[in-house]
Amino acid sequence: MIKINFVCVGNLKEKFFVEAAEEYLKRLSRFCRTEVKELPERKNPEDEAESVLRALKGRVVALAVEGKQCSSEAFAKKIAEYGDRGEEVTFVIGSSEGLSKKVKERADELLSFSEMTFPHRLMRIVLLEQVYRAFMINAGAKYHK
Repeated sequence: MIKINFVCVGNLKEKFFVEAAEEYLKRLSRFCRTEVKELPERKNPEDEAESVLRALKGRVVALAVEGKQCSSEAFAKKIAEYGDRGEEVTFVIGSSEGLSKKVKERADELLSFSEMTFPHRLMRIVLLEQVYRAFMINAGAKYHK
């Protein structure tokens, strides 16, 4: 069973974000093992870099606006490929200040969900939902329309 890590700078404070994250992590538990690591925010992404770099495991996919965009189907294919290769995957979400250059350079892939900027707490929920959607697509379930 594939292991998917989520390294997130900053924590979820709002009850509705916490509940949404818990729900998607529960749903994901039937497809993969997950670990969420929350790291403290600093005033500058470069000050966060060392703690982020220490938390990285396996294949690293960093969320960055300049990353490559893909459809849900293409993302599902990537998730399946990681699993087929037996790779542990770590998704990284930076703080409201973004990710440091060091973290982006360390990443194996940069992934963008849009050219728009999203709050990092909301982006965590969007990422969790898309990972869940990927597993549902790969399972042939009707969740994805």
